[in-house]
Amino acid sequence: MTADNKVVAGKTNRSEAADSIKRFLIDSSVPLLFVVICLAGIYFSKLPMLFIVDTLLSRITRNSFLVLALIIPVIAGLGLNFGLVIGAMAGQFAIIAVKHWGGDGFAGFMLCIALSTPLAILFGILTAKLLNRTKGQEMISSMIAGFFANGVYQFVLLFLVGTLIPMKNPILVLSRGIGIRNTIDLSVNGNLKYSIDNLLKLPLFNVLAVASVAAMIIIAVNYFIKRRKGGGRNSFFILAWRMMLCLTIFAVSMYVIVTGSPLKVVKLPIATTLAIAALCLFNWLIVRTKLGQDFRTVGQDMHIAKVSGINVDRVREIAVVISTLLAAWGQIIFLQNIGTLATYGSHVQIATFSIAAILLGGASVTKATNGQAILGVILFHTLFIVSPKAGNNLFGEAQIGEFFRAFVAYGVIGVSLGLHAWKKRLGHIK
Repeated sequence: MTADNKVVAGKTNRSEAADSIKRFLIDSSVPLLFVVICLAGIYFSKLPMLFIVDTLLSRITRNSFLVLALIIPVIAGLGLNFGLVIGAMAGQFAIIAVKHWGGDGFAGFMLCIALSTPLAILFGILTAKLLNRTKGQEMISSMIAGFFANGVYQFVLLFLVGTLIPMKNPILVLSRGIGIRNTIDLSVNGNLKYSIDNLLKLPLFNVLAVASVAAMIIIAVNYFIKRRKGGGRNSFFILAWRMMLCLTIFAVSMYVIVTGSPLKVVKLPIATTLAIAALCLFNWLIVRTKLGQDFRTVGQDMHIAKVSGINVDRVREIAVVISTLLAAWGQIIFLQNIGTLATYGSHVQIATFSIAAILLGGASVTKATNGQAILGVILFHTLFIVSPKAGNNLFGEAQIGEFFRAFVAYGVIGVSLGLHAWKKRLGHIK
C-alpha cells in the first residue's frame, strides 16, 4: 500500500469512527439524558446506597418481564402495545381463581401461569383482530381497547361474581355476597407472595462478577468471529464501550465482595432472574427464525411483505398474541413480588409505565431491543426511588419529586416520540 493510500485509509477509518460516535450519541440521546438526571437524583437524594440498590433490584426483577413483552410488536410494526393491560387482566383473573381454590407457593404460581395462558391467547386474538382493522393507528387502538377491556373486567368482577359466577369466599367476595374486594392479600388463604422470588437467592455482586466475566468473553469472541468473516469492522467503538461497561461492573462487584461493603447483603432472586433471561433469549432467538424474519419484513413494509407471499394479518396476530401472553405472565410475576392485588387498579398503569421505561432505554416505535428494555427499567425506577427525596432536599417539598415522577411516566413518551421524529428527519432511521 502506498503512502497516499495509507493516508486515505486512515482518514476513512477516522471518518467512520466519528460517524459511529455521532450515530451512537444521537440514537442514545434519551438514555444519556436520563443517566445524568438519575446520577443527579442519587446525589441530591442522600439516600443510603444499600437502600437504593436493594429497592432498585426488587423493582427490576418485578417489572422487566412486562417491559420485555413490548419488543415483538415493535419489531412487527405494531408500535408500542398499550394493550399490555389486557394481558395483565388475564393474569389477574387467574390469580383470583387460584386464590379462591387456595393455591400455594410455587405450585400455585405455576397454576396461575397455566390458567392465564388460554385467557391471554383468547384476549390476544381479539385484540389482534381489532388492530388488523385499524392499520396505521395501532397504538391509539390498543389504548382504547384497554379502556374497553377494563370496563368489561370491572363488570365481571363487580356484578357477575356472586350472581352468574358462583363464589362464596369471605376473603375474596364483598360482604354483600356480590363482587370481588378492592384489595386481596396474596399471603392469605394460600401464599402466593414471593412464590417465585424466594425459590433461590444468591448474593447480587457475586452473580454480577461471574456474569460480567462471561459477558466479556462472549462479546470478544463474537467481535473477532465477525471480523474474520469480513464484517464488524465499524463496530470497534461498540465493542469498546461494552467491554468498558462489563469491566466497570466487574470492578465494582469485586470491590463490594473484597471490602465487605454493606451492599454485600443484597440478594438476587435467581428464579425470577432466569425467567427474565429466558424471555431475553426468546426475543433474541425468535428474530432469527422464519417467523422472526416475517415480523421484520411486515414491520418494515406491509405491502412488500404481502407481495412476497407473507400473510400479513396472520403475522401481526401472532405478534399481538405473544405480547399479550407475556404480559399475563409478567403481571403474575409483578403481583407475587408486590404481595397484594389491587383488584381494580393493579393493571391500569402497567402499559404506560412499561412503555415509558422502554423508551427511556432508547427504544422507539420502530426499534426495540432487550438491552434497551433492561436499561430503561433501571433508569425509570431509579428516578422513581430517588426523586421524592431529592425534591425534598432541593426544594423542601417532597411533592416536587412526586410531580417529577408523573412527568417522567407520561412526559417521556411524548419526548421520546418527538426525538424519534427528529432522528428520522436527520436520516438516521430509514
